Amino acid sequence: MKKSILLTGATDGIGLETAKKLAKQGQHLLLHGRNTDKLAQLKTSLQAQYPQVTIETYDADLSDLKHVKRMVTALKSRHDKLDVIVNNAGVFKVNQTITQDGMDVRFVVNTIAPYLLTTSLLPILGANSRVVNLSSAAQAPVNLEAMQHNINLSDSSAYAQSKLAITMWTFYLATTLRATSNSSDVPSFIAVNPASFLGSKMVKDAYGTEGKDISIGADILVRLATDPSFEGITGRYFDNDYGDWAAPHPDALNENKNKDLVGVIEQILAPLTV
Repeated sequence: MKKSILLTGATDGIGLETAKKLAKQGQHLLLHGRNTDKLAQLKTSLQAQYPQVTIETYDADLSDLKHVKRMVTALKSRHDKLDVIVNNAGVFKVNQTITQDGMDVRFVVNTIAPYLLTTSLLPILGANSRVVNLSSAAQAPVNLEAMQHNINLSDSSAYAQSKLAITMWTFYLATTLRATSNSSDVPSFIAVNPASFLGSKMVKDAYGTEGKDISIGADILVRLATDPSFEGITGRYFDNDYGDWAAPHPDALNENKNKDLVGVIEQILAPLTV
């Protein structure tokens, strides 16, 4: 059955390859990117190759939470039901590590923006819907002061912490929503390491290596988004370096730490209304 799938970071790397594979399946694609020209080119290219596919595009700079708010408004104006969110967009090395609002851009793009996007879209996520969050094999304990940009971090430290942070809120929402709602009425939440050192631009810029075939990562994202065998599975971590479910970083299993982290995210988002 065709699904409506929101894919962030769809114009490059793993996201681009994932978009191609989902288009081949004939899914209803809601593709996000930062660059409007690249989004338009991608839409034209995919529809030329797969005329049956329905594609919508949404441009937003995820380092600016006001852009995320506008994207949510646009999505809700066109949809009253959404089947899948794949929070794929992410950054490692950036020229400017501080946003205009004084926050760490690595945490904003990799952790906070996808949280805002996902929680704002919960009302239109239908029964048996899914949220797939891009984690990483690189994870490190989260310094909540750094997430609020009270401490400066290196690129590698910020990336590793932001990827554990998205894993932690994945587990938090999976637990809290199932505890307060009928399990069939809330999304399932899965964090995934798509595989280490895939040949994306981000990996090349960060490590100077060509990396492995990005199809390895795209294939697991497509499976997690669409394969019936994953339906209803929530609060799990899939490690594609091993091709199986795995134990997440211990902090993601610590309910108090997850709650504290989400509390800080909510404090950061408090001035915003969607």
